[in-house]
Amino acid sequence: MLPDYIELTNYQMLSWRVMGKMVKLNAKPNPKLEQQLLQAHLRIRPEEYLAYVWMTTFLVFAGSLAVALLFGGVLLGLLHVAAGMVMVFFVMIVMMPPLLTYMVMSAMPGTKAKARMRDINKRIGPAMSFISAMASADVNVDVIFKELAKQDIYGEIKNEAEWITRDTDLLGIDILTAVKMAAQRSPSTKFQEFLQGVVTTSTSGGQLKPYFLQKAEQYEKEGKLEMRSQMESIGLLAESFVTVVVAFPLFLVVIMAIMAIVPGGGGSSSTTVLLLEMVILLMIPMCQFGFTFVIWNMTKESTF
Repeated sequence: MLPDYIELTNYQMLSWRVMGKMVKLNAKPNPKLEQQLLQAHLRIRPEEYLAYVWMTTFLVFAGSLAVALLFGGVLLGLLHVAAGMVMVFFVMIVMMPPLLTYMVMSAMPGTKAKARMRDINKRIGPAMSFISAMASADVNVDVIFKELAKQDIYGEIKNEAEWITRDTDLLGIDILTAVKMAAQRSPSTKFQEFLQGVVTTSTSGGQLKPYFLQKAEQYEKEGKLEMRSQMESIGLLAESFVTVVVAFPLFLVVIMAIMAIVPGGGGSSSTTVLLLEMVILLMIPMCQFGFTFVIWNMTKESTF
C-alpha cells in the first residue's frame, strides 16, 4: 500500500490522466513551484499540480463560455442590447473566471507556504522551550524531534518534526542529514537557521544543550519585541479607524445632508441624496470591514 502522503484525490488523478501528456510536452521545469509545494506540504508533484491547475482552468473556461453564450443570446434576442455591449460582456464572462482561477491556483502553494511560515514563526518560541527542556534531561536529538512530533500544540513545527522523524525511522536517514533536509524545505527562515545551527554545532563537536538554551532565550526575546511592535501597529490602526471610519464619514454625511436641504447647494438634491446613500450604505461598511479584517488578521497571527 502506498504511503498516504503521495496519494492523489480522484479529481487530481483524473486531471493527471487527461492533462498529463500535455503538461509533459509543454510545461518547463519549475524549481520554484517544486520548492513551494514542498514548503507547503502539498502532497503532489509539480507536474501533477500543473495538470490539476490546467484541468480546473479548462473546466472553468468551458462553464464560463456556456454561461456567456446563454446570457449573450438573451441580451441580443430578448432585450435587444447593442451588439458592442454584448461583445464586451461576452469577453469579460469568458476570460475573467478562467484567468482568476489560474492565477489563484498558481499562487496557492506559495500562499500556503507563507501561512505555514507565519505559524512556525508564531510558535517557535514555545517550541524552543520544549526542546531545551528535553535537552536539559540529556535526551538525544532524534528522540527530541520524535517527541516534538507528538505535540499538537506546536502546529506546523510539529509537522516539520514529523517529517524529520519520517526520514529517520521510515527512510533510514541519519538524524543530521534529516535535519539538514528539513532546513532546506522549511518555509520559515527562523526555523531554517535553528536547524542549520543544530547541524553545525553537532558536526563541529559542540554541545547542543547550551545551543538549545540560547535559542530558547533568543526567540523569547524576539517574540516579546514582535508583540510590542504589533501592539503599536494595532494602536496606530485604531487611531486611523477613529479618524477615517468614524469622524470623516460623520462630517461628510452632515455636509451632504445640508447640501441636499439648501437650494443651490452644489448640485441637484436627488444626486446629493444618491451620493449620501452610497456613503452610508457602501463606503462606511466597506471601511469598517477592511479595518476589522486587518486588525483581526494581525491579532490572529500574533496569538498563541
